[in-house]
Amino acid sequence: MTDAGLRYGRASLGLSFGVQGVAFALLVTRIPAIQDQYGISDGLLPVFLAAVPILAGAGSVATEKVVARVRPGVVLRWAQPLVLLALLGVGAGRELWHVAVALGVFGLAVGALDASMNMLGVSLQRAYGRSIMLGFHAAYSLGGIAGASLAWVGARWDLSLFVSYLPVVVVLLPAALAGSRWYTEGKGPAEEAGSGGGGAGEGLSFKLLLPLCLVMTFAYIGDSTVSNWSAKYLQDVLGSSEQLATVPYNVYMVTTLLGRAVGDLGVRRFGAVAVVRGGSLLAAGGFAVVALAPGAWVGMLGFTMLGFGLCVIVPQTFAAAGRMFPENSDAAVARLNIFNYVGFLIGSPLVGALGDAWSYRGAMLVPMGLVLVTLVYARAFGPDPARYGGGHERARTADVG
Repeated sequence: MTDAGLRYGRASLGLSFGVQGVAFALLVTRIPAIQDQYGISDGLLPVFLAAVPILAGAGSVATEKVVARVRPGVVLRWAQPLVLLALLGVGAGRELWHVAVALGVFGLAVGALDASMNMLGVSLQRAYGRSIMLGFHAAYSLGGIAGASLAWVGARWDLSLFVSYLPVVVVLLPAALAGSRWYTEGKGPAEEAGSGGGGAGEGLSFKLLLPLCLVMTFAYIGDSTVSNWSAKYLQDVLGSSEQLATVPYNVYMVTTLLGRAVGDLGVRRFGAVAVVRGGSLLAAGGFAVVALAPGAWVGMLGFTMLGFGLCVIVPQTFAAAGRMFPENSDAAVARLNIFNYVGFLIGSPLVGALGDAWSYRGAMLVPMGLVLVTLVYARAFGPDPARYGGGHERARTADVG
C-alpha cells in the first residue's frame, strides 16, 4: 500500500465517520418530532428506542460473518447509503409501520456501519504504526455537532422531518459513495491475499476480549447518562432554567471533539495505557462533580470534565482489540462493537430507576464507579495486551495461532 493510498483511505474513512455522526444526531435529536409525526405514545416510545440498538447489535454480529468472505470496505460502502436512506424513510412515512420498518433498517445498517468503520480504522492504524483512531472518532463528534445544529434549525423553523432530512441526504449520500472509492484496509499484499479466508471468529478468545467488552459497556453507560439525563438533571436537581439545561450536552459534544482531536498526540507521547487511565480518572471526577454540584454552573463543569474524559476510551478500546488479535482484528472489533449498544441500552434505564428509587445525585455515582473499573483493566490497552492479567500469553498464542 502506497503512502498516497493510505492518505486517501484515511481521509475517506474520516468522511464516513463524519457522515455517520450527522445521520445519528439528526435521528436522536428529533425524537420528539418523530413521536408527534407518528403518534407514538409515551409507553410505546421506549420500545422503538430500544429496538434500534438491539438491531444494531444484530447487524454487528452479521458483519462479523460477512467480513469472513468480503472486505469491510464493501460492507461500509453499502451500509452507509442504507443508513441515510433509512433516515429519510423515518422522515417520509406517515403510518406507524412505516417508522417501524425505517428504524429497523436504520438499526441493522448502523450495526454493520459501526463495525466496518472501526475495522477499517484499526487496520489503517496498524499500517500507519501510530495512533490515529481518535482522529476518526473526532470526525464523528464533529458530524454529531453539525447534525445537532441542523436539527435545531429544523425545529426552530418548524420544518417537517422530511424537509429537514432530504437536503442532508441529497448532499451526503453521493459524497459518501464517492469517498468509498478510496477505502483501504491498510494491509500488505500477504494479508490481503489471506483476507476472507477462515471462519469468522476463528482463534478469537472471548475470555481475553472480555475486559475490553466491559470497558466499552461502562463507557457507553457513562455516555448515555450524559445524553439522556444531563438536561433533566441540570433543570430538576440543580435548578437551572430550561434554556440553560440544553447547554451541558452541547458542551459535552464540543469537549468530546476537542479531546479526540488532540488525543492521538497524547497516545503517541504518553502511551494508550496512560491516556485511558487519565481519561477514566477525569470522567470519574466529572461524575463526582455533577453529583456534588451546588448549582448549575458547577454541574456544567462536571459535564465538561466528562466530555474530555470519556472521549478517549472508546476509540482506544477498538484499537486495543486490534492489537490483542492482530490476525483476527475484524472479528474482535465486530464482537466488541456489540457492547457499545449494550451500554447504551443499560445506561439510561439504570440511572432513571436509581434516580426514582433513591436520588439522581446518588445515581450519578454509579456510572462514576463503573468508569473507575476501567483502571483495573488499563493494562489491556498496552502494546502487549497478551500479558494482561498474567499468564494469558500462552492461552492467546494457542487461540490465535
